[in-house]
Amino acid sequence: MNLFENTQKMIAGAAETMDLSSEVRKIVNEPERVLSVNFHIHRDDGRVEMFRGFRVQHNTLRGPAKGGIRFHPQVEMGEVKALAGWMSIKCAVVDIPFGGGKGGVEVDPRELSEHELEQLTRQFTAAIAPIIGPRRDVPAPDVYTNGKIMNWIADEYHRIHPNEDDYLAVVTGKPVENGGSLGRDSATAAGGVQILEAFFESKNEKLAGKTVAIQGFGNAGSWAAEILEKKGAKIVAVSDSRGGIANSAGLDIAAIQKIKKAGSGVTDFPDGKKISNDDILAFECDILVLAALENQIREDNSKNLKSKLIVELANGPITPEAHAILVENEVVVLPDILANAGGVTVSFYEWEQNLRHEKWSAEKVAEKLEKSQKKAFADVAKIADEFDTDYRNASYILALRRIESAFAEKHSGAAHGFDSVEK
Repeated sequence: MNLFENTQKMIAGAAETMDLSSEVRKIVNEPERVLSVNFHIHRDDGRVEMFRGFRVQHNTLRGPAKGGIRFHPQVEMGEVKALAGWMSIKCAVVDIPFGGGKGGVEVDPRELSEHELEQLTRQFTAAIAPIIGPRRDVPAPDVYTNGKIMNWIADEYHRIHPNEDDYLAVVTGKPVENGGSLGRDSATAAGGVQILEAFFESKNEKLAGKTVAIQGFGNAGSWAAEILEKKGAKIVAVSDSRGGIANSAGLDIAAIQKIKKAGSGVTDFPDGKKISNDDILAFECDILVLAALENQIREDNSKNLKSKLIVELANGPITPEAHAILVENEVVVLPDILANAGGVTVSFYEWEQNLRHEKWSAEKVAEKLEKSQKKAFADVAKIADEFDTDYRNASYILALRRIESAFAEKHSGAAHGFDSVEK
């Protein structure tokens, strides 16, 4: 499935609902800049090998581009364009001054030595250096990239631009000791739980006592399980790439986390029934958390779901066709561009701290994140009521309104030679 076409469909649907100006429709339908680069490294055995990478800047009307860099053998331009577009929308939904960006390299980093991986990172950084920077485009970790790789990017950028004293702000997701922010590891999951709490508060219900199934027990899924358990929810099923485990009486999340840290899969947990990743989507529960990959719920399996509430911690886990079926079946979806925005929000806090040469406490970061996420939900819920629409469409409408406002502000007045944007 073409992820970028999916993104365009969602934008087009929201634009139609809100009657978005024709100028802004054109602007958000395609990325501002698409950079494809080819570069080489010297393998440890002396061979020279070429690699291809991408960096996409979707929209920068509201601020510098922001988005991760992934190292994966299946990285391709359509995927990167889609993810950049989602970041533009996501940043506007939570009202942080970033636009959307994304990047990647076609490589399986597991086949590289440490020395080769550092070479690859530095060569890619040098190739995209002309278009990134603390006030132009700020990358972050994504699939198969981490804090160590962000350190290499910041260091290589500093080598190329030695006179920039705020060079650490060129990337986020760095280790805490090198300018990273406290609270970043758990931010995506924490922000998702905060959106979930805000939803229940709006319905005069409580999260405590609800049963939860989580597809994807990586960083976001594992943290979500831990946080939800502490808040009184019961985790009844979890899965990773090898399969899943279920127990209607509740799972011991700390024990499963130990198994994962030891390098095993969740199916090695003994106290439960083994299930597949397809099974977990149809598991009987109050809340289904999607924290794995794109396109997990499709038209062909959307009718199998038993949960009436879905939280998207992954990017794009539900196709537009499946989403329409879920809405028709009165399944509530707390969408990725709202529910998983905690990660980019705390990345914004890291960027702020770097530019100000400050270091915030974990408590300050957590307090600011909760305030931001709960305001974002309130803003989206207000739009949903205004247009009698679902939360995904409402999130896009909210984001597009803010992007349209930025466009109008930037291009209004006689100095620019034309009138402000038509409403």
